[in-house]
Amino acid sequence: MASQNMDPAAASNTAALKGSESSGNVSKGSVTKRLQQELMTLMMSGDKGISAFPESDNLFKWIGTIDGAQGTVYEGLRYKLSLEFPSGYPYNAPRVKFTTTCFHPNVDENGFICLDILKDKWSALYDVRSILLSIQSLLGGTLSVVSGSLYSRMFVCL
Repeated sequence: MASQNMDPAAASNTAALKGSESSGNVSKGSVTKRLQQELMTLMMSGDKGISAFPESDNLFKWIGTIDGAQGTVYEGLRYKLSLEFPSGYPYNAPRVKFTTTCFHPNVDENGFICLDILKDKWSALYDVRSILLSIQSLLGGTLSVVSGSLYSRMFVCL
């Protein structure tokens, strides 16, 4: 009986709200499924020097590791990262940062990484594996032992 006295505009707004809530759940479910699939892909890939796993039971927060590439100033070092996936993933980039201190021109003092694929060049085609490999490549590409040696000759630290 109460529905007979309900404002039709309010009723349509309520229906729209309920529809958006249920699609939000479906969206979260599809993000969860995508992240589970990415975890399996990463585990099966066999890539050396990268790994990532969900933090406890939260599939939207992961802890990753990257080993420094051989022949770079990062060789022999292992870096930890945090990856936080938004509800709009994979259409929105995850928030990725180093939790281990990393000295690199593309890493700020808070551990945030300046990498185009994590910003304006993000694509839903990227996955956790490609993110970690890109960051590993970033570390290996900018500062090599030779470059570091040349750089240290150019500048004197006092």
